[in-house]
Amino acid sequence: MVRLVGDVVDFEPGQSVAVTVPSSPHLPRRYSPALPPSRDGKYEFHIRAIPAGWVSGVIVNDTREGDIWTIDDPAGDLRVDDTDDDIVMVAGGTGLAPMRALLLDLARRPRPPRVHLFVGGRSPRDLYAADMLSLIARTADWLTVIPVVEKMTDPMYRDEYFDAAETRRLQTAPDTGFGAGDYLQGRVGEVVARRGPYLSQRVLVCGSPAMSAFTLRALTTTGTPVANIRHG
Repeated sequence: MVRLVGDVVDFEPGQSVAVTVPSSPHLPRRYSPALPPSRDGKYEFHIRAIPAGWVSGVIVNDTREGDIWTIDDPAGDLRVDDTDDDIVMVAGGTGLAPMRALLLDLARRPRPPRVHLFVGGRSPRDLYAADMLSLIARTADWLTVIPVVEKMTDPMYRDEYFDAAETRRLQTAPDTGFGAGDYLQGRVGEVVARRGPYLSQRVLVCGSPAMSAFTLRALTTTGTPVANIRHG
C-alpha cells in the first residue's frame, strides 16, 4: 500500500490513472486509486510485486517517503450509475482497489444501493485486505462480502508481506478478518456465475487480465447480459 498527498487529479471512483515513479520515469503504469477523489489530494494505491514486473517490483521495494509521483490520464468505465440499486462486484487480487474506492463513495449516499462483493484469491492469505473488508461490512448493512479462495489452506512457504500485515492486524484489530467458515471454494468467476444469471443487477469486474476474461466468459455463458457488465 502506498499513500500520497499532492495536487488534486480529477478522476472518478473506479477509474485507473497513469502513474510514473522516479525510479522508472519512462515506464508509466496504470493503477486504480483505492480511495475516491478527495479535495485535499490524498491517494492510496494497492500494488503487488509480480515476477518480472519491473515497475511493480521497484514500487514495492524501493518507494520512500518524499518520492514524487506523477499521476494523470484518468480512464475507465468501472462505475455505478445513480439508477443502479443492486450491484455485484467481483474483485481478484489488487482489483479490489477500485472496488474499495467505489464502496467508500457509495457510503456517502443517503441511500446506498445493495452490494454483494465477491473477492477472490488463491488461498486465504491472498485476500490481503480481509481486515478492511470485514470492518466495512460490519458498518454497512447494504454491503455483503463473500470471500472466495481456490484452496482453503495457505501454501507452506512464507510470505513476508502477509506476515507483517498479519502481525499488525493481530496487534491492532484482532477481531477483524474472515473465519474458516466464511470462505467459498473455487475460482471467483465460477462462484459468481453459479449464482447468476444477473438479469437486473449491475456487475463490475476487476482483476488480472486472465481473471477478468474468465469471469466475463463465465457470466455471459450463464446468461448475464453483456450490457449489465462493466470491467476495469
